[in-house]
Amino acid sequence: MKYRHIVFDVDGTLLDTAQCILVSLRDALKTTDGISMECSDLAFALGNPSMVTLKALNVKDPDATLTLWVENEERYINMMRLFDGIPELLNQLKDAGITLGIVTSRSKEEFDLVFKNLSIAHLFSAIVCADDTKEHKPSPAPLLKYMERTGAEAADVLYIGDSLHDSMCASAAGAHFAHAVWGAHEAHDVPAEYYPENPAQLSQFISDN
Repeated sequence: MKYRHIVFDVDGTLLDTAQCILVSLRDALKTTDGISMECSDLAFALGNPSMVTLKALNVKDPDATLTLWVENEERYINMMRLFDGIPELLNQLKDAGITLGIVTSRSKEEFDLVFKNLSIAHLFSAIVCADDTKEHKPSPAPLLKYMERTGAEAADVLYIGDSLHDSMCASAAGAHFAHAVWGAHEAHDVPAEYYPENPAQLSQFISDN
């Protein structure tokens, strides 16, 4: 296989979390700042670090709102689910000797909330969260941090994500990118080497290269 390291984004790639994230944020804003917004108007939050989102919304106390946002996600966690085919994909890649990693815009606390009890958690060798770098996607810093930790070369890495920021991160780091169309909220014009419609198709793309 062409790639020795397959690195995944979390939200919109491994996990269908969009509804949970947006409902949790909507309710937190209403409680802390009296802001009433529709989930559709908060969609820009998907894929962004939480504090970047809250600063863009100009909330009075970002730390307090973030705490409530995370608490709400825990309350609504039953809205989250693994995308169909993800466990099978990950096990196939692991069995083929590929190292699996994660680069996410979630903080370590937010990541643990949604990931620590999942059946796939043990399959990943290295995880880079928002706390681990000063710069975040679309900067290449998070993916470069992954390479630093694992010793991976850019040519060995395929990054899987659902957003333009993910694509830009991969490109700037010198890695290839697969656009996870199954969870994407953006059109196919996001630059990528592959556009898999589902995890099984991604597995086939990787096997063929």
